[in-house]
Amino acid sequence: MSKLDQAESAFASARPRLFGIAYRMTGSVADAEDLVQEVWLRWQLADRESVLNPEAYLATAITRLAINESQTARARRETYVGPWLPEPVDTSADPQLGAEQGAVLELAVLMLLEKLTPTERAAYVLREAFDYPYREIAEIVQNSEVAARQLVSRARKHLADERKVPVERADQRKLLEAFVAAAQAGDLAGLEKLFAEDVVSYSDSNGAIRAAGRPLFGAASLAKIISGWAPSFWAGAEATYVEVNGLDAIRLRKDEHTYAVITVTATAEGIDNVLWLVNPEKLGAFR
Repeated sequence: MSKLDQAESAFASARPRLFGIAYRMTGSVADAEDLVQEVWLRWQLADRESVLNPEAYLATAITRLAINESQTARARRETYVGPWLPEPVDTSADPQLGAEQGAVLELAVLMLLEKLTPTERAAYVLREAFDYPYREIAEIVQNSEVAARQLVSRARKHLADERKVPVERADQRKLLEAFVAAAQAGDLAGLEKLFAEDVVSYSDSNGAIRAAGRPLFGAASLAKIISGWAPSFWAGAEATYVEVNGLDAIRLRKDEHTYAVITVTATAEGIDNVLWLVNPEKLGAFR
């Protein structure tokens, strides 16, 4: 095998994990793919003879690039119209997420990670999704092992403070089905009964279509708004259940065109988040 073939083989083997790290860091398939391509270019130009562990070298490269990308992405999102949600991925098709574990993949978790510093997010992703030892995390984020442990600990605390214990996936599916049925029917009382009192609804459109330009809060008010949308939003829709970031979701199509992907998260109190992905640029995986 030639040296170039060896380089291609090493990169191909690592690619699923590289994409998995980059996607969890950025919440964007396009950005993750761009970062993977950048690492490939760097790998071709690297002094590979001096690289003792190609997988570690590549993981370090993608994580550091993703940290930088996270910083610039935050600046770009200041001009985003309305709430920003991570780009959904069809995990039933396993689009190279490199998920030895399904951790740090749900949309609601990725949303919470946006509140961390890029370095905290990197350390948390490497530890929770890919089980990297703290020693390796420290080397990748250019910090001490003690500091790496602190980064992961702070991230865990933040997520624990922000998120209640979710229901099992089977229960999430049942609640999603009940939500879809009530929303289609414009059933005000049925919707309110499904929601936790502190439910929040996020609609990601970036202004491309008409949608709520801010998060909507509260069971009573949200049920009233959604029931009022029913005639126009659901009319004539072909509804299909799909898997989005490890959880069940509903895909809505009209005239063979996907116009929405909707999912919910839930706790013992009921549905606590409703996520409406209606930005056409983010629905590529479900067209």
